[in-house]
Amino acid sequence: MNCIIIDDEPLARAEMNSLINEISKIDILGEFSNAPSALDFIKNNAVDLVFLDIEMPLMTGLEFVERLPKRTLIIFTTAYSQYALKSYELEAVDYLLKPIDKQRLKKAIEKAVLYTELLSTGTIKNTVESNTADFLFIKSERRFYKIGFADIKYIEGLKDYVVIHTQNQKLITAMNLKTIHQKISSDSFIRVSKSYVVNIDYIDSFDNHNIYIGDSVIPIGEVYKSDFFSKFAGGLLNTDT
Repeated sequence: MNCIIIDDEPLARAEMNSLINEISKIDILGEFSNAPSALDFIKNNAVDLVFLDIEMPLMTGLEFVERLPKRTLIIFTTAYSQYALKSYELEAVDYLLKPIDKQRLKKAIEKAVLYTELLSTGTIKNTVESNTADFLFIKSERRFYKIGFADIKYIEGLKDYVVIHTQNQKLITAMNLKTIHQKISSDSFIRVSKSYVVNIDYIDSFDNHNIYIGDSVIPIGEVYKSDFFSKFAGGLLNTDT
């Protein structure tokens, strides 16, 4: 797996380079102080992952993402928390706040590596064949696998695919989030953002912005927030504070 680093601050680029080399074996192809230069590089080089600042001259990180090839993954690295929800709408792998925490970075890289491996086969072979009121049948390599709804913790949109997170595994299928949400029990699952559907039985805690399922932090989109609080909390909590 390879990556590039884009940040207009030289010290930030140097710190990110050092941290990546310390905790992973990702090949760093280059560092860039602005997004247009990085785009020129990507035109002639296949880049798996981009570590991306947001507030930069010439072109913001958010504008940059809109011009990327679909298969290129993004981890935002920024000092500003207000872009977090927008970043997940752009299907970023993660959103890290400066100063970058080494363990959070390691977890984000591990997630990106996993998704790169899942997507690297070129054609996703897992397909949802059918469903009942309690489970999905997923076909992979001529075999059918029964995935019970009760085993699914949450489903994540990733580019043109979805990743089904169960208690024991992750399965990627060529399907959009809206379609798979329609195939599963609406009583247990709720759409909480453009990129996530969660099983409410696995929610450990939540606040005004995020849902926590085990070690996973799932953002709540503004459009979906009222519906989530109404269905999950039943209007019993004061969520304005």
